Amino acid sequence: MNIAIRYYTKSGNTKKLAEAAAEVAGVPALPVSTPLTEPADLLFLGSSVYAGTVDREVKQFIASLDSTQVKKVVNFSTAALPTSTYQTVEKLLAARNIPLDRREFHCRGRFHFLHRTHPDEEDLARMKAFARSVLVSG
Repeated sequence: MNIAIRYYTKSGNTKKLAEAAAEVAGVPALPVSTPLTEPADLLFLGSSVYAGTVDREVKQFIASLDSTQVKKVVNFSTAALPTSTYQTVEKLLAARNIPLDRREFHCRGRFHFLHRTHPDEEDLARMKAFARSVLVSG
């Protein structure tokens, strides 16, 4: 199975999750500014909530994807408030005819004085367990 990991981060929170998934998957975690160069059976896509939505760079990355190139996407995200990026990513991928797995990983992220320790070691361990479960079940 060809696996890819892409993420977008401003503060480093989502990058930490991407690197945890990369450790489990054995593939590099790369920013969304790095295009996919090979087909991916499974793409772990990480983003954060900024002003209630995903950043423009995530939208541009998804717009660059082709349904013949990506078979399925798994969403993971961080936010200071408990809102995930799932619904936004789902709509963007649907427009590209790319399925989004129902499973997702979301945790709190540090933002100024809020949740200053997150993602913490427990969050990263849960991300690794999530990535393992996705990889085992496909």
